Amino acid sequence: MPHDEDRTTEGGAPTAAEESLRRSAAFLIDEALGFVFPAALRAAAETGVADALADGPATAAELAAATGTDARNLYRVLRLLATRDVVAEDEHGRFTLTETGQALRSDVPYSARSAVRMLTDRTFWLPAERMVHCLTEGTTAFDAVFGKPFFDHFAGDAETAAVFHVGMAAMSDPENAAIAAACELPDSGTVVDVGGGHGGLLLEVLRRNPGLEGVLYDRAHVLAGNRLDGDKEITGRWTTAEGDFFSAVPTGDVLLLKRITHDWDDDECVTLLGHCRRALRPGGRLLVLDAVVPRDNAPHQAKSLDLMMMTSLTGRERTEADFAELFDRSGLRLSRILPTPTVLSVVEAVPV
Repeated sequence: MPHDEDRTTEGGAPTAAEESLRRSAAFLIDEALGFVFPAALRAAAETGVADALADGPATAAELAAATGTDARNLYRVLRLLATRDVVAEDEHGRFTLTETGQALRSDVPYSARSAVRMLTDRTFWLPAERMVHCLTEGTTAFDAVFGKPFFDHFAGDAETAAVFHVGMAAMSDPENAAIAAACELPDSGTVVDVGGGHGGLLLEVLRRNPGLEGVLYDRAHVLAGNRLDGDKEITGRWTTAEGDFFSAVPTGDVLLLKRITHDWDDDECVTLLGHCRRALRPGGRLLVLDAVVPRDNAPHQAKSLDLMMMTSLTGRERTEADFAELFDRSGLRLSRILPTPTVLSVVEAVPV
């Protein structure tokens, strides 16, 4: 039998409890449709719609002609993107790229187009659909979808690997200068960017700190795309080193780990951090540049990224306490956490 407060009121009007449930249902259904927006964003990124809007307003038909797409369906995609202020439609049916949408262009500084393509790639999208597998089996869903672990899959698929590395660079570029400014570094010495990808962060660090030398450490195929070569500001102050950070890490006064620890589980991180501790010169410091998940109910990008890590990799985003425990297991001590204007923090550790 329903409780008295759940019964319809006299005259058929819904009770407060029924109205509350109606709002709950409407909210949950709307949120369940949320996956369609990133799909629309990906479609726009793939077809270059933002580039076609660089010269000014255009109708869906004009944009379709410029991008080789179907005008009617393109209009429907743009209409949804307009609800999030990526584009805006005027009374004449012309679309304009908004300030919010500018970084979807491929020809602007800090373009997010490659990052959007990476984050919505099937390597993340398909495992996310299998998230329940993570709950019932306690493991990543990636292996169940692709038949092998994340990085093994990338090693055998050059095209997908290129999307990932270019996308990661695009994701990192807007935050590198701010992070480099937040890092408190010595006047001289060697900075090693461990798993540093194409070198965007190390480039900013060396530009800001003319007394430092740098080492970009990563796999050979990643280093081949490095962006340090040819930058006159840092000529003669950097080298590259090839290797696997689960085997060894080059010696340095400061070691950087940007968006690395979140890819790996605790035991794997302890192995990596142990190599880092042994590679530090006397008085050296390890700077882990990763999100620190807040212990509250507020929205935070790390909480979304954490589920991406759960479904596609073996790692996770971590709280301050999680980092402290990892360091303790690795012969390190959490010395301080410095905030940055980005979603990442500078989590500093020193040898015990």
